[in-house]
Amino acid sequence: MAVMTTGSDPGERRLARPPSDRYRPTDSATDGDADAGPPGSPARGVLFGALASLAGVLVAVLLGGGLALSAGLLVIWAAGGNAIGLATRIGGGPALAAPRRTWVAVGLAVAGVALGQVGLWWYAESEGGVLPLMDFLGQTYGV
Repeated sequence: MAVMTTGSDPGERRLARPPSDRYRPTDSATDGDADAGPPGSPARGVLFGALASLAGVLVAVLLGGGLALSAGLLVIWAAGGNAIGLATRIGGGPALAAPRRTWVAVGLAVAGVALGQVGLWWYAESEGGVLPLMDFLGQTYGV
């Protein structure tokens, strides 16, 4: 009969750590993440989202004013909203919770569309337009 020992047998193989430890976050930067950069922050998420929103404003004014696109602006702002959401998620990281991140991205997208409409009105005035903002938007894009 074999006798059981309480210690480790010479032939027994054990891992130093359980395999599930690879899924746990590490606090040290010695695992090759030294160049990954700092984690996100709420301010960084808002900043990245605002930059994406301003880029959408510029594209909307250039294409909506220079090329007189109207229905194409919907496609531009759909892509812009996607870019704003992605930029807010990348910038905010885990520090910006999902519900708050959603509201920040929606707010930035709405502000970007409004600023884009003001930019289109400004472009129209620089081309010789004389309508006030709300009349311009109503005449150009309708209700």
